[in-house]
Amino acid sequence: MAKVVLKNFWKKFKNTVAVEDLCVEIEDRDFAVLVGPSGCGKTTTLRAIAGLEKVTSGEIYIGDTMVNDFLPKDRNIAMVFQNYALYPHMTVYDNMAFGLKLQKLPKEEIDERVQEAARILDIEPLIGRKPKQLSGGQRQRVAVGRAIVRKPKVFLFDEPLSNLDAKLRVSMRAEISKLHKRLGATIIYVTHDQIEAMTMATKIFVMNHGKLQQAGPPLELYRSPANRFVAGFIGSPAMNFMEGKLQKGDNDLFMEGNGYKLRVCDKLRDNLKDYVNREITFGARPEDFYIQPPGRDSDTFASLKVKVEVIEPLGEESYVHFTVGNNTMIAKMRSTELMQVGDEATLYIDMLKTHFFDVETSLTII
Repeated sequence: MAKVVLKNFWKKFKNTVAVEDLCVEIEDRDFAVLVGPSGCGKTTTLRAIAGLEKVTSGEIYIGDTMVNDFLPKDRNIAMVFQNYALYPHMTVYDNMAFGLKLQKLPKEEIDERVQEAARILDIEPLIGRKPKQLSGGQRQRVAVGRAIVRKPKVFLFDEPLSNLDAKLRVSMRAEISKLHKRLGATIIYVTHDQIEAMTMATKIFVMNHGKLQQAGPPLELYRSPANRFVAGFIGSPAMNFMEGKLQKGDNDLFMEGNGYKLRVCDKLRDNLKDYVNREITFGARPEDFYIQPPGRDSDTFASLKVKVEVIEPLGEESYVHFTVGNNTMIAKMRSTELMQVGDEATLYIDMLKTHFFDVETSLTII
């Protein structure tokens, strides 16, 4: 396998900048996920690594070799597409063997590679079928198998699960993760689904408007987002935000906005002292709301008066939609028996897990 490096990579389509000055370093055997909303430049970046898009400026390395001018077939990569791209008139066996035949490998070696990939992916009984006789999940396995047999330096996945139903996506996520560990492969995976990114990646690269917003392990991005965009994109349901002004009381610090006033706990004061009397953005994740503080230091919890609008029961947990002034928010809670739609209620927020963002730069203050 191989390390992949992008240095100051730009991609322009006439006057449109698709990717701007992207610097990325993906280590050997990493499972790297490029994630972001539609149009953020993630698929363009993947296609440039594959050689399907010409680099406007910058450098792309696979291993120690700069591959800017290499044809796709000479980069020793294998790509799995969103639409599977299987030949409908060929059997599963022939679909997986086709690329190897073009390389003029010996028939015995082709058969050995195809059979090995079929065993790894548990599709041995299917090798005589054609794609129309397969389910969506089986077709996806065949597409992955076609990549495996090539024994590439790097696997590239372009939103491979987006055509599958929700249940099958969950099982295929697990299968691809197990495959990564089994092969010890370098994988670059593109998706707009942050749940896929969080559950599969060893390292996530969050993109927006063609720019890299933050890179790091999944939990690092979740716990320490670099800016408001990353904070709102990583996590499901998304982080709640409220605008307000930081104000100083007699002995306390408060975040005050439309319809709310939150006491900031003492442990956060030093980090926020430069923002007193300034507009900032407050962020709280849905899982950090409680009906009662859960037995820890009560000084770190702040109360918030809310109006319950919708309760979505999900079994052990429920999503509670509520309003605070003109802010619409959501909490993920275990116990909602004491709450009814339309209630005026008090919720408690674990302030040590909240975030504050600079309104002008969107960068994280704390």
